Amino acid sequence: MTTLQDLLDDVRDQIEPENAALNEARERLAFVRAKAATFYGALRTYRSGSLAAHTMNRPVTDGDGGVVLNRNYYPGLGPEGTGTEAPADVVEDLIDHIRPRIRENYPDAKIHKSKRGPEIHFHAPLLDGTDPTVDLVLALTRKEGHGLWIPNLEDDDWEASDPEQHIILFNDAAAGFRSTRRKIMRLAKAWNKQFSKPGASSFEMSVWAYEFVEPGMGVAGGLWALFDGAASRLEAEEPTPDPAEVSPDLRLEIESKTMATRLRKAADHMASAISATDDDEVRASLSGVFFSYIDAPISASLAASVNLLKSPIPVPAAALGVAVVGTTAGASVARAYGGRRR
Repeated sequence: MTTLQDLLDDVRDQIEPENAALNEARERLAFVRAKAATFYGALRTYRSGSLAAHTMNRPVTDGDGGVVLNRNYYPGLGPEGTGTEAPADVVEDLIDHIRPRIRENYPDAKIHKSKRGPEIHFHAPLLDGTDPTVDLVLALTRKEGHGLWIPNLEDDDWEASDPEQHIILFNDAAAGFRSTRRKIMRLAKAWNKQFSKPGASSFEMSVWAYEFVEPGMGVAGGLWALFDGAASRLEAEEPTPDPAEVSPDLRLEIESKTMATRLRKAADHMASAISATDDDEVRASLSGVFFSYIDAPISASLAASVNLLKSPIPVPAAALGVAVVGTTAGASVARAYGGRRR
């Protein structure tokens, strides 16, 4: 018998990053941070992104971090400075500083300037062909308010953000719940990446997990809660706020209605998988969510069911223990897992 958890575990196995690549990405990020810490006016460095949140999927492509400059060393830099120093110029100085130090260990390394700071390409592939890069954000302490100033080099401007607080929030939970939520984050990110144009950033998918997943839901229930909560928000034309309450509301990668439709279909398929009574029904439902990872059952008797999963269907809410208002496919579903949103 193949259970829902078995199938979700199979998806997790397929997206599990290789340990060698994961360890190499961590080592490269730590190495670059150590070199950046010697830059003039550097106050500290930090880790961010999937490596720091422990939600990296296969393939391991990069490690994210930043170097925080003390604004007292750069009075002309940033929105609260005199405006006599451009962020691009300081990024160029940082690149010139770390380039020879990085090439001591990685002689073929190339450093480019990305939207937020240096992007290091090591040109030292591993046996599996991966060659993790490091994206280093240039950050500046703020005179007023929480978080940091980070540059937008494309616009020659600065934006408020708090990447350090994001990691604190994502990792701040009891061990068991933290592990479950990380599994859900990774599955949600894998779902999002199946589309030719993902609808949200990996960070926004993680924010939805942080907001909508509650202790005791389990992986399947928590994944449904993420899809349902995010779909409901977009259907109500509400934005996703920055959980650190520093940056502006998060922005989607595609049109909001399209993303809402994707999320609602995924929520409906998850609900069907949870309420299914036999193996083929479970597989048919879950293949509608993870269509790149799970093959639909090939039984002819289930062909109609599989086709239904390609379009919106009513949520079998009774199986989730929720109250249904209305009787059509557009019926609203009250969440069984509690209405709290952080």
